[in-house]
Amino acid sequence: MTEAIMSSVPLPDSGPVVAIIDDDADLRATVAALLMENGFVPLSLPDGASFLALGPKPKVDLALIDLRLRGENGLALAIRIRETLGLPVVMLTGRGDEMDKIIGLETGADDYMMKPFNPRELIARLRAVLRRAGHPALLPADRSASTIRAFGQLRLDQTRRELLGPDGAEIPLTNAEYRLLEYFLRHPDRIIPRTELLTELGNDLSQYMDRTIDVLILRLRRKVEAVPSKPVHLQTRRGLGYIFVTGATA
Repeated sequence: MTEAIMSSVPLPDSGPVVAIIDDDADLRATVAALLMENGFVPLSLPDGASFLALGPKPKVDLALIDLRLRGENGLALAIRIRETLGLPVVMLTGRGDEMDKIIGLETGADDYMMKPFNPRELIARLRAVLRRAGHPALLPADRSASTIRAFGQLRLDQTRRELLGPDGAEIPLTNAEYRLLEYFLRHPDRIIPRTELLTELGNDLSQYMDRTIDVLILRLRRKVEAVPSKPVHLQTRRGLGYIFVTGATA
């Protein structure tokens, strides 16, 4: 299926739709073929304008974005997609600079991969992000009853994958933030090293440093703590890691 055709045909309801936003035509074609072979519906796009032209409610489940799009800022596009559409975002880059990873995560990206990448790893990462986002094709069949984990005045609905405030309103989380919070709540009142948290998030430890987790912790504190600079739930144990205290009231 050609790129032009894939951009214009109606998208099926079955199978996650992944927008591939990259100015490298060969890479788009390669990734599109890989996704189709693995049950995804690829939507190949050369730039951010092409994605935005899909309209205010595009039938897309995940955006795979090149960090350094030619002539535009991939980070700015990722931020816009996160803020206006709430879609999961996976960033791609050809550089191994650790700062690029940190900047990508600070935008709210759910995962990050360097080019060239292992095809199996890319598929596994996309499935993991979509599963955490609650895509129906990647969730367990039995979702008849919600599992609620409460701490302070907040509740985490693990079935609907939502963090709820005291008034029942949803507090938006990125998939990385949700995964981290869920892990803390499954292991309350225990000091957890950064390396364990990185492993749980599925990141390659040879490519990520402690700062990666620190960035996610700072973002999560802004959403679960009354005073993020003085956390009562998500506390630091200097030199050891982090501990989540469920019994405290923020």
